[in-house]
Amino acid sequence: MRELNQIVIHCSDTYADMDIGVHTIRKWHIEGNEWSDIGYHFVITRSGLIEIGRRIERSGAHVKGHNKHSIGVCWVGGRSDDNKPQDNRTEEQKEAMTSLLIELLKSYPSIRSIVGHNDLDAGKACPCYNVEEHKNLL
Repeated sequence: MRELNQIVIHCSDTYADMDIGVHTIRKWHIEGNEWSDIGYHFVITRSGLIEIGRRIERSGAHVKGHNKHSIGVCWVGGRSDDNKPQDNRTEEQKEAMTSLLIELLKSYPSIRSIVGHNDLDAGKACPCYNVEEHKNLL
């Protein structure tokens, strides 16, 4: 098992009315990016369903320079109707994210930080909210 020390939160950069999940994102990553698999370890759908992506034993492909020791979690959404970054998470997604993060922290005690993609790459708006401000939910 690889040594894990971080969780990185992402969004799919899709509109709120796009009801997609791990299957669609996997297809985008394999066919569009020519990767071997989906880049994220988990995807949270608009309904709050937590779907498993890349096996956690494998490094992700979700944030350059930080994949080796991190878990990538992506919520579906993040784009407004006028094509701007937007925190349009559903209540179900927020609840599912909190539950998933609590479970991951219990399962992997070596994890020391939870950050947004934008915390590691200033050029990114993803995940379209300030992860630091929401850590108090854990």
